Amino acid sequence: MFTTTRRVEFGDTDMAGIMHFSNFFRFMEVAETEFLRARGLSVSWRRDGMKWGFPRVSAACDYKAPARFEDVLTIGVTVEKVGTKSVSYRYDFTNQHGAPVAVGRITAVFCLSGPDQLESVEIPPDVRAALERVA
Repeated sequence: MFTTTRRVEFGDTDMAGIMHFSNFFRFMEVAETEFLRARGLSVSWRRDGMKWGFPRVSAACDYKAPARFEDVLTIGVTVEKVGTKSVSYRYDFTNQHGAPVAVGRITAVFCLSGPDQLESVEIPPDVRAALERVA
């Protein structure tokens, strides 16, 4: 499992000082980007004169406990499935005490994009190998 940490900033919270639910999705996106970068990939890049990337097609989050201003969250990223054209991730959030805070999931599809097109395509072997590589 790949892990990263993020501190809950004041701007991430609501009037009660609890991290707003929508910010868990931003934290998941940052964790995904760091996970991909650690494997020599990105969520969007150019190769062979074409633009490639992983736009998201599904996102969900189940909340277990509040995250509060200045909490340091550990986000564990696990690849649950690499399909022909898609990858599904699980995000396990814990606070600085190790207590579960949330579990999120995102599915992204490998795409070729241009000015007037967005087409899902098969994940190439080199990208698949990087996604499937264990820690």
